[in-house]
Amino acid sequence: MSMETALQVLPESRLSLAIYLINMDGAEDRLQVMNRETSAAGIVAERVPAVIGRNLNFPIPEFSEISYKLLHGRRMKHGEVGCYLSHVDCARRFLASDADLCLILEDDVSFEPDFLETIDAAAKRRDAWDILRLTTVSSGKKFPYLHLKNGRSLAIALTREKGSGAYMINRKAACWITGPLVPMRLAYDIAFDLEYLSGLKGAFVSPLVASQDTGFESQIQGDMNSHKLPRWRYFTVLPYRAYLEVSRVLARGTLLIWQKLKNWSR
Repeated sequence: MSMETALQVLPESRLSLAIYLINMDGAEDRLQVMNRETSAAGIVAERVPAVIGRNLNFPIPEFSEISYKLLHGRRMKHGEVGCYLSHVDCARRFLASDADLCLILEDDVSFEPDFLETIDAAAKRRDAWDILRLTTVSSGKKFPYLHLKNGRSLAIALTREKGSGAYMINRKAACWITGPLVPMRLAYDIAFDLEYLSGLKGAFVSPLVASQDTGFESQIQGDMNSHKLPRWRYFTVLPYRAYLEVSRVLARGTLLIWQKLKNWSR
């Protein structure tokens, strides 16, 4: 795998940005749409071939089947493992590059007209976040704490937010994704929504500056409902999720208060 990455310099912050677009081999229609989207947004993404889960020779050290069953309550699905490892691959490429920050995209994302301007403004405040979420498929309330521009702010969500269509990370977050998040124990969008358990700062751009909806059905993950385990899964999954929800509110709530106080005192 080549680790050479073409970097884009953000216009105002002057920080170098590695941009990766996860795309399955053969998904030319998606790639064409994304090439138009990224061009209109003023960014140039490097295509990263998605890991094809069904081509992996299981068991593999990057996937913990027992943890996945106990914590996620589902049987392993090849496409979801492929999705997870594709994001890990992007984080590894970033760490092997000279980039300051990294933007990771799935191939079903569309961008608002001020996308580049907004992520540049967020990059100038990179001390306020380790993971910056730009899309979500959930609808939880976002609590703003730092104004960027054009009516957008950095914000924190106190509830679980799914979806990993577009997000930015720094090197600290990339080390977390390639380190403690491996082996895979949860779906990727659930796992990387747990940054607070490792002391990382997670944030959203609010209102969202991109959306994960171009009319395509997911080819990487597919239908997950058919892989649910029997009802015994509730004995392990529910207590774990309750722990996550409580700890999320406490950790992110504390971070929100700290960020508001920090910015208020400036």
